[in-house]
Amino acid sequence: MADFSPMMQQYLKTKAEYPNCILFYRLGDFYEMFFDDAKLASRELELTLTGRECGQSERAPMCGVPYHSAESYISRLIAKGYKVAICEQMEDPATAKGLVKREIVRVVTPGTVIESSMLDEGRNNYLCVIYRASDRCGICFADVSTGEVFATLLNPASEGTICDELARYAPSEVLFNADFCDYKTAGQFIRDRLHANAELLDDGCFTEDSAARVCAQFEQPTLDALRLTDKPEIVNALCALTGYLTQTQRTGLERVHTLKIYEQAQYMRLDLTARRNLELTETMRSKEKRGSLLWVLDRTKTAMGKRMIRAWLEQPLMQFAQIVRRHDAVEELANDEMRRSTLIGTLADVFDLERLMTRIVYGSANGRDLRSLCMAARRLPDLRTQLESVHAKLLQDVFRRMDPLTDIADRIDAAICDDPPVSVREGGIIRKGYRAELDYLTQDLSDGQGVMARIEAEEREKTGIKGLKIGYNRVFGYYIEVTNSAREQVPDTYIRKQTLANCERYITQELKELENKILGARERAMQLEFELFDELRQTVAAELDRVQTTARAVAELDVLCSFAEVAQRNGYCRPVMNVDGRIRLKECRHPVVEAIATGVPFVPNDVLLDNDENRVAIITGPNMAGKSTYMRQTALACLMAQCGSFVPAADADLCILDGIFTRVGASDDLTSGQSTFMVEMSEVADILNHATANSLLIFDEIGRGTSTYDGMSIARAVVEYVSDKRRLGAKTLFATHYHELTVLEQEIYSVKNYNIAVKKRGDDITFLRRIVRGGADESFGIEVAKLAGVPDAVIERAKKILKQMEADGTVRHSAVQPAPEKNAQTDQMELTSPAADELIREIKAIDLNVLTPIEAMNKLYALWNRAQAIS
Repeated sequence: MADFSPMMQQYLKTKAEYPNCILFYRLGDFYEMFFDDAKLASRELELTLTGRECGQSERAPMCGVPYHSAESYISRLIAKGYKVAICEQMEDPATAKGLVKREIVRVVTPGTVIESSMLDEGRNNYLCVIYRASDRCGICFADVSTGEVFATLLNPASEGTICDELARYAPSEVLFNADFCDYKTAGQFIRDRLHANAELLDDGCFTEDSAARVCAQFEQPTLDALRLTDKPEIVNALCALTGYLTQTQRTGLERVHTLKIYEQAQYMRLDLTARRNLELTETMRSKEKRGSLLWVLDRTKTAMGKRMIRAWLEQPLMQFAQIVRRHDAVEELANDEMRRSTLIGTLADVFDLERLMTRIVYGSANGRDLRSLCMAARRLPDLRTQLESVHAKLLQDVFRRMDPLTDIADRIDAAICDDPPVSVREGGIIRKGYRAELDYLTQDLSDGQGVMARIEAEEREKTGIKGLKIGYNRVFGYYIEVTNSAREQVPDTYIRKQTLANCERYITQELKELENKILGARERAMQLEFELFDELRQTVAAELDRVQTTARAVAELDVLCSFAEVAQRNGYCRPVMNVDGRIRLKECRHPVVEAIATGVPFVPNDVLLDNDENRVAIITGPNMAGKSTYMRQTALACLMAQCGSFVPAADADLCILDGIFTRVGASDDLTSGQSTFMVEMSEVADILNHATANSLLIFDEIGRGTSTYDGMSIARAVVEYVSDKRRLGAKTLFATHYHELTVLEQEIYSVKNYNIAVKKRGDDITFLRRIVRGGADESFGIEVAKLAGVPDAVIERAKKILKQMEADGTVRHSAVQPAPEKNAQTDQMELTSPAADELIREIKAIDLNVLTPIEAMNKLYALWNRAQAIS
């Protein structure tokens, strides 16, 4: 390194401390990158790669970006998964002696971004830390841009529960300890499904003085005060979080101070499959908000409200009282249109208090940020006035938590001018009259400019040079400029300073003295303005708790107003929540399909599920008729109710679900070597292993990826399993094309048949979209194929084949045959041989209570094969 230039030695030393980051090294008005960083950045950012002398025989590869537009370049690198270390000049190059001192002021990573230009205002940006110890796992999620930290203990931990929590928060960066690496599936989930940055930390990052660091960060004397005494795994995860933020953020760590310890039982379980199939926040195909449930419900006006409504949809409540509190608030707002409209109009003028405070605390805020905070605070008294006479307890609580912040707004208004510049170090930010000393300096500057104009006029008259003018640049200061044609008229008192192609530049003693006065006043004024601004910034930062509490209250009010507005516009009803395990919906609609299909009336349907005779609904009917829509709208109505929203129905009586599980469609997972059928069976297994009697299950076709007999056997076994109270007994909507399964209504007390009504005229069919009792008598597969545009020749041939198969007895429709009496012996197979007797004895010896679903399926398949051989 000794052969390198001093500046390059400084660069290489800094780079060695941050080998995994792209180093943005400040040189004047640019951030420069060198060597491998330069090559990488030039490729990723499409920058021109140049070179710089570095003391070696070859020039160092180099590229750079202007410091004032660096955010956009950093954002692009972060989006690609890189980390960026920012190395700033810590002293003025003009006054520095020798090499300018430089230091890393911040490391920007995907999970620690605070700049508004790099963030989606409508969603949180989480950094996740996981600490695993044996079968326990502490996991925390921090949004550095809002200061929130959520933490929970998974006990026992499994790859499934970890993936569920990760899916709930969707972090952009995940840190973990070595023991977590054993979870291969969870690791693949982070990489392939979340597309998050993942990093293994040394064990020391999790355990070194963990209790003291966590207590200090969250300003509590003991772990007991944080409710973490018996949760060392969470403590270790939080310890690594605080250490990582200290390393990357350097300052402003006090912003991360809101810790919420939650239990999994507080929220409905929604795994990634359910979130995707129900399209809660984005559509499955385009990944866009439009077409999702969030798109329908989100009429929020503030960035804080947009983040909160997303969080509410992703975390439906389980506590009866909290759900009813939200419903009470929504009902009051929905019934008071004048109050709701006024609140919505006022909320539209409230800026993002949370992220504004983050920039203020971290020291990156400018004058415009403070003005935005002031303008937002000015709207708070109006919001409070509108809430003074509310009756709902939640709205009263919002009113109490909402601080008007009048003192903060007054302080900012007095100090910051109405239209401050972006820079905080070049003056023009402090309002006239705020500080007398600054006003004096500003007056000196104004007087100096006036004097310059006077001198210019006097010199023109004195010399007779009409084109004479006084100018200024940073290199030479003030100067007198004379064109070459008037050079002979220049007096001897002028001192030549610079020669240009068509003019000469001069100075005089008077001009130099005035320059010193003006420039001295300018430098002192800019320095004083920055000091006054920084003093104000620190004063506002000290009010973090007040602003944060108010911001949460404003966000909550925004979401409640949004729910009320949507309910009123779309004709939603308030659900009655019960504890009897009953789901009863009258004239239920799908909220998204209804919103998209404008001009086309949506056909509503009733739903009835309970813990008794209506536990499982088998739904038959052709494709495209509306089975999937019916099942999804039921799930969405239940989820919306537990979020606090009204539901799209004429009447709703709903129980509290602990989870919604879906098995809808499937495709090959080529990366993991799984076929469509394997993916389908994996999803079925996950549902049967994790659902409870208080869950809602959505099965949209099971068993289509294998032979007819295999698929039908599996589908029947699943229905029997979920309907059996001794095994699962969960409320289930089961759509199928296997009409043979409709006989289960006659055999299982808790199963009911439904079908989609279809009107058929010749070869044409019309989907009526109405759910009616009973099983379908046809699949209408050929008719649907015709609607899809399959050539007529194929359609006609298919009809002939179908008729032939029906005539041969190959195809039978059990749904239209009389159902056998319960416990009556059927004529499907006569077991009279010794082999048949042995088969009967083996069947009787099976203990159904100990078989897993997959074991039951495999056993059933083996028995069926033996029975075929006997018959």
